[in-house]
Amino acid sequence: MAPMAQIRGREVAAWFVGLLLAAAAATVAAPPAAEIPDALIVLETAPGTPGSDPTSAPPRFVLLKDGQLFVGGTGRLEAGRLDKPEVQALRRRADALRKAAGRVGTLAFGGDEHRVARLRLPEDGPGEITITGDPALAPPALRPLAGLVSELLSFDHPSLSPYTPGSYAVRAREGDLVGGCRPWRFPFSVEDALSGPRVVTAGEAEGWPTGAWPASVCAGDKRYVVTLRPLLPGERPAPRE
Repeated sequence: MAPMAQIRGREVAAWFVGLLLAAAAATVAAPPAAEIPDALIVLETAPGTPGSDPTSAPPRFVLLKDGQLFVGGTGRLEAGRLDKPEVQALRRRADALRKAAGRVGTLAFGGDEHRVARLRLPEDGPGEITITGDPALAPPALRPLAGLVSELLSFDHPSLSPYTPGSYAVRAREGDLVGGCRPWRFPFSVEDALSGPRVVTAGEAEGWPTGAWPASVCAGDKRYVVTLRPLLPGERPAPRE
């Protein structure tokens, strides 16, 4: 089995190769913003993994006030902890990025403008910074900020280890996936999941694909695409956009 660092490296490469395929996709495919208590930094992107559903991807990077850290991929999460100096250093660099974005809330690094990431600094209010382009192509004045974005997208730390969420947000939409389908077995109707996210426990989610990996479900004479987005401690799922 490949070491976790190698697995993370391959997954990061996939995210960089195909974050989004078109401008319209860039607008609608980013994961919906959710409220994560005590978050200092939240970075969200859409995975470029073929067949994935970006609206159900976990955040790419989350840092909480107490130093707890979460790093997400297409369907996995890892958790770790930073010490106080590490937290302060990242916070200062994120503040510099926010100031560079200014009131427009946008940074363009150059290259493919369809590559999109969203950075939120919840302590500064509900706004977000939209980041487009390839950090490797950033002009000289923006290279320190591009370095931070690259670091967050491929963040690694000795404390990181696999994390199993305690709950998931279930969303459903009518649609077909290639292959067969599974029956609906959650303690609420599929119509409830169509109207907005419903939370299930880890036990109820057992056996289902999670994160950006969708499942095909048959209920009555209809077929649905169902996703289970991992929730962080205390996180409340965002309503349907």
